[in-house]
Amino acid sequence: MFNNNFISINDVLLRKEVVETPFSCDLSKCKGACCTLDSEYGAPLKEDELFEMEKALPLVKDIISEEHWDEIEELGFYEVKDGELLTRSVNNKACVFVYFDKQIAKCSLEKLFFEKKIAFQKPISCHLFPIRVSEFGGEVLRFEKFSDCFHALEKGAVENVTAFQFCKSSLERKFGNKWYKKAQGIIGK
Repeated sequence: MFNNNFISINDVLLRKEVVETPFSCDLSKCKGACCTLDSEYGAPLKEDELFEMEKALPLVKDIISEEHWDEIEELGFYEVKDGELLTRSVNNKACVFVYFDKQIAKCSLEKLFFEKKIAFQKPISCHLFPIRVSEFGGEVLRFEKFSDCFHALEKGAVENVTAFQFCKSSLERKFGNKWYKKAQGIIGK
């Protein structure tokens, strides 16, 4: 099934670790740490996502903190670093789109999406997390190891859920339902 830790599905390479690593997000324990990473790099963005995010800004303003809105007004909601589009972060930590619900960092874009106020859920890189897409002569899906996700690894092991299964809706959003079913058939999960 796997050839050198990869399987190819319609020209997308899927690393074995995505299929085998137990993972099920546990927000009550990690507090949304993936949205508040201490890093000078925000979440990767696609150019076609910028328009949708820009359209949502008037609604986002009512959800996020004044500090985050000031950052957006002064510097914008995205930046380009090393030729890559990224969400802007406040103090190299929280994404500008973050709001806090009972001390849990959450995405204001996703909140608006689930409230059916916008059609854009959130950047695909955020939706796919902990799966990351790398370009290496084509798309390669890999598991992003992040120390604050150790609770998700434990919960995934207890629930018998892998990162591949946990990210079903985001993988279908990115590659389509047929792609996911084909991958599922090949890996048997």
